[in-house]
Formats: sequence, structure tokens, C-alpha cells
Amino acid sequence: MANQRGFTLIELMVTLTILAVLASVALPLSQIAATRNREDQLRQALAQIRTGIDDYKKAADEGRVRKNLDDTGYPPTLQTLVDGVKDAKDPSGKMIYFLRRIPRDPFCDCPQQSNAETWGLRSYASAPDSPEAGKDVFDVYSNSRAIGLNGVPYREW
Repeated sequence: MANQRGFTLIELMVTLTILAVLASVALPLSQIAATRNREDQLRQALAQIRTGIDDYKKAADEGRVRKNLDDTGYPPTLQTLVDGVKDAKDPSGKMIYFLRRIPRDPFCDCPQQSNAETWGLRSYASAPDSPEAGKDVFDVYSNSRAIGLNGVPYREW
């Protein structure tokens, strides 16, 4: 028999089947990697905002931020952390800034909202298990109803 060139139909079908199986395994792995990346962004964003809130509270406790007697010392809004406040101890009125910008919640698919509006706000007066906004910002949380890869809802991070 003469030398035959090319592949038989069965060889091509087996090759395509193997490629399909490999593709079906790779797709979920890439989705998990993308979710893990967004979770890392969420962790970093929460850490940045919470550090800014804590720094504001520390400055208020040190008398560097003016507050009324009935104020808790926490910022009234997230935007205050970016806009800054005048240093009450500096005679020249130097500004104190706590964040360069408010990070966006990576799990909020809401392009019409500002970065600050993507977060849920908890005031100092609200209970930890049912956070509500109030006259100050004690903590932030994700508004996402999804559950993380670790089994904990993003709202509880």
C-alpha cells in the first residue's frame, strides 16, 4: 500500500474530543482565578477604607479634628476622608487627608454609582449584625449578596 498522508476521520474526532475536555476543565479554573482576583481587590479596598476611618478617629481623639461633644469622632461621610479636614492643632490651618481616593467595591456591577455609593455604611450607633447608615461612618461593607470562595458572604468581610 502507498504511503498515506493526513489523518483519518476517527483521529480528528478523538483529537477534537480531547481538546473539548481540556477546554471544559480550563474554563471553570479561569473563572475561579477571576473571582479570587476580585476578592483580593475587595480585601485591599476594605483595608484602605478602614485604615482611613481609624486614622480619622485617632486624629479626632488627639484633638486634630474639630468635633462636637455629642460626636463619636468618626467621619460623617466617606468623602470626608478624601476631602480632608483642617488640622485644629496647626495654626496655619493645614489640611489632613486620610485617603487619596475612595476605592470601588469590585463586586458592585453598578457603573452609574460613585465609588462611595458602592459601599454599605455602618454607623457607630448601629448593631454589628444589622448595619445601618447614620450620622457617621464607623465601618464599611460590600453590598454584594454573593458568597466568597471561603464560604463567607462578602457583606461580612
